Amino acid sequence: MKKITSKIFAILGILLLTVPAVVSCSDEPSSENYYSFKGEMMSEYLQNREEFSKFAEIVDRAGLMKQLSAYGHYTCFCPTNSAVDAFLQSKGRTLDGLSQADCDTIARTHLVSVLYSTFDMKDGVLATQNMNRRPIEISHKLDNDSNSVVVLNKVAVVTFATQNDSVENGIMHPIEMVLESSTNSLPDLIKENPEVSIFYNALMATGLAQKMTQYKDDSYVAKTGNDRFYDYITGSNIHEAATDPDEHLYGYTAFLVPDAILEGRYHVHNIEDLYYLACEIYDEVYPEDKDKESHKFENISDPANPLYRFMAYHLLDRNVQGWNYLTVRDDFGVLTTDVNPTDWYTTMLPYTMIKVQHLTVNKYVGAGTIGERYINRRYDDQYQIEGSHVQQKVENYDNMALNGIYFYVDEVLKFDSETYDKVDNCRIRMDFSTIFPEVMTNDMRMNGDRTKDDDNSTSAYDHTYKYGRNFYFPNGYLEGVTVAGNGYFIYRRPRQGYWSLHGDEFICQGNYDISFRIPPVPFEGDWQIRLGYAAMPIRGIAQIYFDNVPQGIPLDMTRDLGHSSILGTEFGKKLYTSMNADERLEDRKTLKNLGFYRGTNGGYRTGGSDRQHFSDIKETLRIVLCTVHIAPGEEHFLRVRAVSSKQGNNNEVMLDYLELVPKSVYGVVDDGAQEDDL
Repeated sequence: MKKITSKIFAILGILLLTVPAVVSCSDEPSSENYYSFKGEMMSEYLQNREEFSKFAEIVDRAGLMKQLSAYGHYTCFCPTNSAVDAFLQSKGRTLDGLSQADCDTIARTHLVSVLYSTFDMKDGVLATQNMNRRPIEISHKLDNDSNSVVVLNKVAVVTFATQNDSVENGIMHPIEMVLESSTNSLPDLIKENPEVSIFYNALMATGLAQKMTQYKDDSYVAKTGNDRFYDYITGSNIHEAATDPDEHLYGYTAFLVPDAILEGRYHVHNIEDLYYLACEIYDEVYPEDKDKESHKFENISDPANPLYRFMAYHLLDRNVQGWNYLTVRDDFGVLTTDVNPTDWYTTMLPYTMIKVQHLTVNKYVGAGTIGERYINRRYDDQYQIEGSHVQQKVENYDNMALNGIYFYVDEVLKFDSETYDKVDNCRIRMDFSTIFPEVMTNDMRMNGDRTKDDDNSTSAYDHTYKYGRNFYFPNGYLEGVTVAGNGYFIYRRPRQGYWSLHGDEFICQGNYDISFRIPPVPFEGDWQIRLGYAAMPIRGIAQIYFDNVPQGIPLDMTRDLGHSSILGTEFGKKLYTSMNADERLEDRKTLKNLGFYRGTNGGYRTGGSDRQHFSDIKETLRIVLCTVHIAPGEEHFLRVRAVSSKQGNNNEVMLDYLELVPKSVYGVVDDGAQEDDL
């Protein structure tokens, strides 16, 4: 960072203001956020430099100049006059001919309500969307002087000599091209790329393309003003505020195999060839359908057709936003030397999931590459399945649509016997922020600055979203979720130092009665369903139901591993990470007999520079909610109902992560062999 001065860091420690994620062109900051500065504000930077005069006019006509003259912490990618001229010429427009709505879109596309230097810009997408609620793709290259420079949306280079220019309320990054975001739906964007024509034709022929055109639920209306806020007390007497979501957006993600790979590796040249490839895969999985009318090539739009199933398994009903969001952002909370960060997502083939893994563990690299992401990979002492490699970039073509994103993969995705018998025959751990697609599609997962906490006083509730937002979900917002009773279902944004995997969590607050559909299992058998959470004195007691059948006695979330009913004083005698292998085996056996497990040894909490394994923290644990016999193609629900009111309306339970564990994993007891502690 060449030009950031010490003043900006001093200011950041004193005053911070975040503009809400969606601000209409008439919104302005309140008068309390205006201050007198000797330095230059972002508005003055634009107005005082002739080379940015045309962008300054666009910002002014958008009604945003006053906002940029107030204190905040903005990032501005400011196009030069020549960049604006080239943009207008390409559109056959003039500056005077732009409408107020045009100016609003252009201005907000170049503004981000969080401070980012080029040092913070990692490959993938920027960690915060622009003020037009669209992601900005980040990549890097060398300029003509061999300087490493940031490239935005594949085309706009941040000028090295003038990047990171600080102003009182943000950072300026001059660029020589105007940024644009596609307004196409995902299928229309795929259509523009001739390198994936076979997959596009199959999407159209199966009718799946038509299922990926939704963008926004116009019937959803967010509350306004202070009516939006739900104030509550959580954790260690922390006062917080949550709001309902701004919008209800629909999103999709597609994994596409380029024509060159289909032709070279699979000898597929058209959708009929692709159909026969699909038959080779899915006739084994669904043998009962082979002789049905739906199986014929003439009926490829039937959901039971092999080609339909093949294509649907390459699609997600969520917008993952960017390559670096395919797994948890920045690998936060995962000990990447021991565990590959992994997430599981339901696909548009009913009752199936894909496994996405960020390869970080050197021990099991195989033919993979550290730092890359793979689908349906399992490379360990038992299996050596490399999986399908997800390419970081789609060269020469825009892959970020209005309602989704697509990626290239280097081999077809298959829900076949190798996938469900081997890849999926493991402990399936899902962070609750990944179970509900809407959380990712609407850019809530891992939002905000996790290094900053809200005001932790006993009386303040932050209504400014200063460091990020917590959300509560009205009944019906999350598919498969019922929010009943006088309670709230809340997603708490990540904070470092918290006893939760990745720093974020769901909580049920008040007199709650909440049920949700659990993810599908890949094969029939006995499955253990576990909940990872943090026990705390302020938390309450809940009855857990599986398909509305109560499961054991109510879960008391005030009891940690040091409680007399679990390990008692034995917990504190030795840290788990200090135990030898035999001691760990005995510890796991003791807890397993009680229906508990320590928190994952592959996860950690941090206050910044320190790291503490969850397995060493008595408050972080996993409980076996139930052991049930279930099969693919079935829907099952967990229900969480408050049975205690000792904390009043702040009675809560925490839902951090869910584990679906087959008997092949939890049932191993021979010769000291046990499920691993990761």
